[in-house]
Amino acid sequence: MKIGFIGLGIMGKPMSKNLLKAGYSLTIYSRTEATKDELFSQGARLAESPKEVAEQSDIIITMLPNSPQVKEVVLGEKGVIEGARPGSVLVDMSSIAPLVSKELAEKLAEKGIEMLDAPVSGGEPKAIDGTLSVMAGGKKEVFDRCVDVLKAMASSVVLVGEIGAGNTTKLTNQIVVAINIAAMSEGLILASKAGVNPELVFEAIRGGLAGSTVLEAKTPLVMDRKFDPGFRINLHIKDLNNVLDTSEELGLSLPITSAVREMMNSLAEEGLGDNDHGGLIQYYEKKANVKVER
Repeated sequence: MKIGFIGLGIMGKPMSKNLLKAGYSLTIYSRTEATKDELFSQGARLAESPKEVAEQSDIIITMLPNSPQVKEVVLGEKGVIEGARPGSVLVDMSSIAPLVSKELAEKLAEKGIEMLDAPVSGGEPKAIDGTLSVMAGGKKEVFDRCVDVLKAMASSVVLVGEIGAGNTTKLTNQIVVAINIAAMSEGLILASKAGVNPELVFEAIRGGLAGSTVLEAKTPLVMDRKFDPGFRINLHIKDLNNVLDTSEELGLSLPITSAVREMMNSLAEEGLGDNDHGGLIQYYEKKANVKVER
C-alpha cells in the first residue's frame, strides 16, 4: 500500500518516520528542505505538490495546523483533490472544525474519493514513540482499510462515528486537557503560595482521584521549568477557538473552557504562545507572585 503524507511539523515528521519503520512506501510533500532531506535519507519519496503526493498514493494523510491550511492543501491549486484517484482515501489527522471535515468529505465524494477525519492526542513524545491516540470519523469500511496504517503511528485507534465525529471527539479531548492543566496549575500554585513543597504534594495526590495523565506528564516539567513545546499554547488556543465556535453553533455555553482560553490568550499576548501548554501555570504564577519549582 502506498501512503502519502503532507504536513511534516512537530507531529507529522515523527509520524512519517513510524510509517517508514513499519515498511510502508511513503511519498511526502514539505516546504522545509531539512525535513525533506531527513526523510528522503530514510526512504521517503519526494513530491513537488499535494497533487503529486495524491497521484502516487492509495492513502493520503494530512497533518496541518488548522482548517484553512487543510482546505488549501486538499481543495486548492495543485491540491489533493486534483491528483487523487477514485477509491483513494484522504485521512486528515489535523485538528480542525468538524463542519470543515464534513465540507471536505462532500467535495471529495464528488470525485469518488473517500475520507476519514482522524485527529490525534498525545503530543510530540507519543508521536515519536508511535503511541498516539487516534479518534476517527467516517465509514466503517473505509476505516477498516486504513486501520493498520493508523496503528503504525498509534496505540489506540477508535472509530467514533461518521465524518466530523473524529474532530468533535478531539475537541472534547482538548477541553478536558485544557481544564486539567488549569486545575493542576491552581492546585500547585495554592500549595506553593502556602509554603508546601509542590513535589511532595504531587507525590501525595498522584495515586488518588486527582491523579491523571495530565498531572503525570506536566507536573514534573513545570517543576523543572521546562516549557519547550510538546504541544504549543498557540495550538491549544486554536483548538479552543474551534471548540467555542462549535459550541456556539450548537447553542451551548462552555464557561470554564472560555476562561481557560482567555488565560492562554493572555500568555500568547506576552509572547509565550510557543511554550508548551503546561506553561499555562505561568499565568497563575504572575498573578500569585510565586513560582512552582523543585
